[in-house]
Amino acid sequence: MENRIVIESPDGRFGAYISRPATLPAPVVVVLQELFGVNADIRVTCDELAAQGYTAIAPDLFWRQEPDVDLDVRSEADWQRGLRLYGAYDRDAGARDIAQTIRAAVKLPQSTGRVALQGYCLGALMAFITAARHEVDAAVAYHGGDTEKYLGEVGSLRAPLLMHLGEEDEFISKAAQAEIKAALAGKPNATVYSYPGQRPACSRHNGTHYTAASATLANGRTKEFLHRHLQ
Repeated sequence: MENRIVIESPDGRFGAYISRPATLPAPVVVVLQELFGVNADIRVTCDELAAQGYTAIAPDLFWRQEPDVDLDVRSEADWQRGLRLYGAYDRDAGARDIAQTIRAAVKLPQSTGRVALQGYCLGALMAFITAARHEVDAAVAYHGGDTEKYLGEVGSLRAPLLMHLGEEDEFISKAAQAEIKAALAGKPNATVYSYPGQRPACSRHNGTHYTAASATLANGRTKEFLHRHLQ
């Protein structure tokens, strides 16, 4: 099980996928899942980050409800199962779980001690919440639905934040996107990029609305951002 570690928390133990770079020690990127669990897309994302020189860790965010969820984005049944898990997910407890993952990442024998969050959908929202409540070196959020409900925590956000929003995202209304941009406008360490004409998951592996140009642009921005804040 060389690609799996266990995170200890006050509430219990939960698993995480880990992908290691060729050269160590290395900074860590904690990759936060969508509603599909730590599935093939998330594992590939971790492997790509490892190829860039990071240790990538994807914790099981649904462990309190159902451990080891691994859903197929192309399956309607899996979509419905993921939506049920998403609806019942305890975001406050989740932020604590992610904070425990950050602490575990810092303590890894071959970690440089620098840690960033990189989340998608649910994971993007959790990257924002966790960065506002806990210590982390940087955070990246791809299409985080419900972020507008937590904008009261912007004042606590100290880490550099990079956010990607598809302008036609049906889960983040244009009004919500405007709220997010306005709330973050006064934060010199926060950057929000909009992608005209794009819907959610436009830059995610196997995304229904995947667009190569948008993915290349967004992921290039993320790569530069992580390098600047972690290396």
